Amino acid sequence: MTTSEAAEKKPFWLVIEERILELDAQGLSGGSLEASVQQIAGELDNAGYNVSRHGGNMIQVRFALDKANKAGKPFLQDFNAAVSALTLEDVADPFAATNYILDQLSDSWPEIRSADRRPDVVEIVENTKLDLLIAKAKGLEGDAGIRMLIEEEVDFAVITQALEITDEKLNEVHELIKAERAERARVAGLLEKVADKSNEEKVRHLFDNNVEEPLIIEMAGVDPGVIDAVKKAMEEEIKEKQRLAEEEAARKKKEAEGPSLEDISSEDMIDYIDSIREIMEFSDQEKEIRTMCEQSAIPKALVDIAVSDPDKLDELEKKAEG
Repeated sequence: MTTSEAAEKKPFWLVIEERILELDAQGLSGGSLEASVQQIAGELDNAGYNVSRHGGNMIQVRFALDKANKAGKPFLQDFNAAVSALTLEDVADPFAATNYILDQLSDSWPEIRSADRRPDVVEIVENTKLDLLIAKAKGLEGDAGIRMLIEEEVDFAVITQALEITDEKLNEVHELIKAERAERARVAGLLEKVADKSNEEKVRHLFDNNVEEPLIIEMAGVDPGVIDAVKKAMEEEIKEKQRLAEEEAARKKKEAEGPSLEDISSEDMIDYIDSIREIMEFSDQEKEIRTMCEQSAIPKALVDIAVSDPDKLDELEKKAEG
């Protein structure tokens, strides 16, 4: 980048004021003004600005020095103080903050309100906002700073450089934020469906749809007491559902196992034993015997005897025959 290209990055009026700020009190005194004009003009020539041979630019330098001489101080002394006093709350709206600064300074420095300077002041305020955001982000723990800058729509390249993090880390946090936003949108949709319901019904609906408790409190706007009441009611329902499920499972198990030995009729006992013997002729492997007996709906009590003490089947058969 050439000197001229670098110079273009900063407005001419501001570069002049920066040079004036560097002067000592003697440089602003009436007897030294011409020498200061020539000094600043030479410095700006060297920085890539055409001043010494440009009448309009020389007039701007003389005018700015004359204003500083009459005020007894450089313009930037007041301007920088006003900008430095800005807080994050002040710069939330950069345009409003710009108006505030202009109102503060325009009585002493009316030229600051000129149309060509206002955009530059807005940019300075926006940069100040960015600096304040980064300073705050650096003081936050964990990923909170990264989150804050993403929410403030700070350029990703600026975030990685300012917080000294990798692109991978930034993308990781960004994806989490996207997921959280998607969840909020989902919850908003769920709440729309129960907009006319009571708070208890809203909370129950969100719990049924696997919404986390903190998000329920925030988005449904309900008191934590409502959450506790619904959770207690649901806890009782869950216990009852579990009890009924256990009873049903026990019933199905008993049904699958068939009747106990005492509940099997003599006629059925003989038929079951005949079936078991046929199966045992086909296989002597316990697993296969049990599988085939189950398929034939033979009571488990008889199957257990068949695989553990098959001789007892003869006794049961004789007893059933009378």
